[in-house]
Amino acid sequence: MSDRLPTGSARTDDATTDVATDGGTRTDDATTDAAADGDAVTAVDPDALLRVEDLRTVFYTEHEEIHAVDGVSFDVHEGETVGLVGESGSGKSVTARSILGLVDEPGRIEEGAIYYRGEDLTDDNWDAHRGDIAIVFQDPGGSLNPVYTVGNQIREALRIHQGLRGSEARERAVDLLEDVGIPDARRRVDEYPHQLSGGMQQRAVIAMALACDPDLLVCDEPTTALDVTIQAQILDLLAELQREENLAILFITHDMGVIEDATDRVNVIYAGEVVERAPTEALFEDPAHPYTRALLQSIPGRTPPDEQLPTIEGEVPTPTGPATDCRFAPRCPAAFDACTTFHPRHQSLDADGTDRTAACLLHDDTHDRTPAEAFDGTDGFVQSDGFGESGDGPHHTGPHADGGDRS
Repeated sequence: MSDRLPTGSARTDDATTDVATDGGTRTDDATTDAAADGDAVTAVDPDALLRVEDLRTVFYTEHEEIHAVDGVSFDVHEGETVGLVGESGSGKSVTARSILGLVDEPGRIEEGAIYYRGEDLTDDNWDAHRGDIAIVFQDPGGSLNPVYTVGNQIREALRIHQGLRGSEARERAVDLLEDVGIPDARRRVDEYPHQLSGGMQQRAVIAMALACDPDLLVCDEPTTALDVTIQAQILDLLAELQREENLAILFITHDMGVIEDATDRVNVIYAGEVVERAPTEALFEDPAHPYTRALLQSIPGRTPPDEQLPTIEGEVPTPTGPATDCRFAPRCPAAFDACTTFHPRHQSLDADGTDRTAACLLHDDTHDRTPAEAFDGTDGFVQSDGFGESGDGPHHTGPHADGGDRS
């Protein structure tokens, strides 16, 4: 397409407005309108520390366009932890990189806005806020330079973001290592990454992020490469740092157990789209979207010990164009015929506001199937009257985190 934008840019023409207000259109009537999906309810708080609005990040390969992030909207307030959860390949990490302006070619932000304290970062404002937003990546070994000491790498961040040098920077680096729970920090500050365990490497990466003195910390699967004991310690550390520094945290993971322990609110993402938003407690008590329900089924301990852990066949699809139907429908135990014809938009599930929304036709009054007909009153599903009996599509009974590495 001839009007592609540079990496980190966003459209500001009337197309953005059209995208934000349309949705739920039949594909056989107006495919282009159906593709330009948006939310039926307000998705973000204008006073939030971070506001992501209708973000669309596309990768242009030789053979296809991959819409890795396709209309994502959410917000994060000061001092709270917001989760972004979904299988591998759902678009979680691309969302994180988009927020920090780290999308490399052949990818680029094509539409939407990312507001930090009311300033749109996509308007070439990332450099002005590099120290305000920091990120902790999944693999600490890949975040640390093996030829420099841990202290040297922390001091570099202190020099760039706080102007500290020499002995002052060294002492502050020692303090940061102590703050993240690394024992004998004065000795460890002169050690190389390979001399630290995996858990200590991740603590050192968190110390580097804190050296920027951020208001928002983006944690992209920070515990995935760690064993369960160290994972719990890192989660406790992040919670303690949040209380002490009033940090806002965007926590990205595929682990629903971590989401339950670590977050205040949750955004469930599938194939580049947020499909459900809810306070964490409410989401775990009463999941509204079939995908969320399926993810919760996959948590060990929620299934009786004499029953097999539910799985879902297949994997997260690669979105090679704008959505014109429900992308989860081929794997959805509750799918019915309309799911292949309409692209669902977010519906409010909260009578007194928009704190809970779900993008599912089960919650759209214009369709005749309801959650009560699809869900069995526990964590399971009732047999679908659409795909389940007509044979128009597959019918499965649970989740399996089995996507490609496109998260």
